Amino acid sequence: MKKITKVVIPAAGFGTRFLPQTKAMPKEMLPIVDKPVIQYVVEEAIDSGITNIIIITGSNKRAIEDHFDVSSEDLVKNLTQGKKLHLLKEIERISEMANFIYIRQKGPYGNGTPVLTAEPAIENEPFAVLWGDEFIYSKPPRLAQMIKVYEKLGGVIISGVKIEKKEDLKRYGIADLTHVDKNVYRINKIVEKPEFNEAPSNIATHGGYILPPEIFSALKRIKPGRGGEIWLTDAINLLKKEGIPVYTVVIENGKYYDTGNKFEYLKTVIAFALTHKEINGDFRTFLKSLKI
Repeated sequence: MKKITKVVIPAAGFGTRFLPQTKAMPKEMLPIVDKPVIQYVVEEAIDSGITNIIIITGSNKRAIEDHFDVSSEDLVKNLTQGKKLHLLKEIERISEMANFIYIRQKGPYGNGTPVLTAEPAIENEPFAVLWGDEFIYSKPPRLAQMIKVYEKLGGVIISGVKIEKKEDLKRYGIADLTHVDKNVYRINKIVEKPEFNEAPSNIATHGGYILPPEIFSALKRIKPGRGGEIWLTDAINLLKKEGIPVYTVVIENGKYYDTGNKFEYLKTVIAFALTHKEINGDFRTFLKSLKI
């Protein structure tokens, strides 16, 4: 079984839910205190042993490439003269974290399109997919937990999250499951955004994927689905029909952060500010002082 060495991070969306902020700045570059969302995603991949990061971009995403590139001479000079060497060390680390590959997205709308766009950089290898505007913070990292299961079972692996509030089930794809071992389940089917009394479980499957190279053929063979878009789920379902098993790993010691809408993004910023070593004390005091 080939080792997982590559991750695809789709980051070509328009970010319409954050307009006008995202008119010129990618939503993946929205800050969580002092790091952009996509850096948390990249760091998860690197902490899971990934060495090649393939980011699928669009016409207004140049800031992502600049962020992971080497810093300008002026910035390096400014930090050096200001004796801010800890900041210089941090920005140098960012550009050295991994091998970065950028591909412009082409094709119809849908979350399957950026995956298919990555085919030339993947070739005939299994690979991971992590979305650029959400992440799961866990120890060990979510992707590391998924890779461990993939190395044992193969097939398609999708990260799973327990949904605590039944009223939130209708926000996600909820899986009908058969237990395999510990926190690993075989997926029988996924019910998209069900009402709580129609949900087959409380496990949402989304956010992280390990996919075999056969996914590219499946994406080319499926017809446009809901909204006329190319959906990754439809291609995974096709592979399942053709005999490739699909599993979910319910992530242990993990917290899901959806930064793709305003409310969840602000919750994420507050949660990380409360644990940030430089500001957590003052920020906590400030929140307690608010008369709300």
